[in-house]
Amino acid sequence: MSRISPSVGTGIALSLVSLALLGIMPIISNLRPAVLGALPFAFALSVWQLIFALPCFAVEYNRGTRGIFADVLSPRQRRRMAGLALFTGGLFGLSTYLYVLGVEQAGAANAAIAIQAYPLFAILWESLFLKRRKTTTELTLTFLLLGALYYLGTDGTLRMSGLSPWFLLALGVPFLWSIAHVIIKEELSATTITPIQVTLIRVAISSVFLAGVLGVALPSGMALGFAALLQPMAVLMGLVYFLELIVWFYAVRHIDVSLASSITTPWPALTLALSVPLLGDRIEPRQIAVLVVVVTCIYGLTLVGLRRARQVNV
Repeated sequence: MSRISPSVGTGIALSLVSLALLGIMPIISNLRPAVLGALPFAFALSVWQLIFALPCFAVEYNRGTRGIFADVLSPRQRRRMAGLALFTGGLFGLSTYLYVLGVEQAGAANAAIAIQAYPLFAILWESLFLKRRKTTTELTLTFLLLGALYYLGTDGTLRMSGLSPWFLLALGVPFLWSIAHVIIKEELSATTITPIQVTLIRVAISSVFLAGVLGVALPSGMALGFAALLQPMAVLMGLVYFLELIVWFYAVRHIDVSLASSITTPWPALTLALSVPLLGDRIEPRQIAVLVVVVTCIYGLTLVGLRRARQVNV
């Protein structure tokens, strides 16, 4: 793997680009033609991600950065990596479909805020599998974040009967991401696989996964999927999603994940701002209030985590 010299300025700039890309993705998804269903669109954008990833992989490979393809692996290691790739690729394929469907049904603004629940699931996995005990501050911020999301999911009624199933479906996106990212982070640390190789393998398996689901779930599903490939919004979404993945991977090569995450945290604010002129949506005061609470809690959890890390390293 080629070495790069970390640059804080470059990392911050890339993180800001990532923020912009994340903010416009829900808008692009909902700008697709009304007749184009969520599943064919998810398949088409995944295929376009693959198309955009292939030349990047070829350039990297021809420059001598072979990554995982230069490693000598035992049959057991190959089976393990193949199994993990299939599992995480399937998770990302499913999360792509849930993303498109959640943004469509819950609304771009609500879905964007729901996706910010990612730290909650990270905390859950840490508590369950790493046995990390949480401080009173962390628990308070976590419950406040949960309360804000519940308030938004019930449209401000706070009644369980008013909880939107589409909002819950949107929460499935960060849930699946959190599982897959834990696995991928381990592989990035333990192997020579490059970010472009991770992205290529991820979108290739996701495309195959969604093709299978499409063929089984819908009559003439593959015909719908290939027709969706010709839609400009599918091309644009595939490009933006691909760029966001690559930009993020390279951002965290220059700066800590915590700093990069802090910079990108407010991205739903961009979605809210753009959804009014581009989608004709109406933004409610409660959406803005919940977003402020969610972002504040995420920053609080990040600061607590950084403080604990410093104490451990002292």
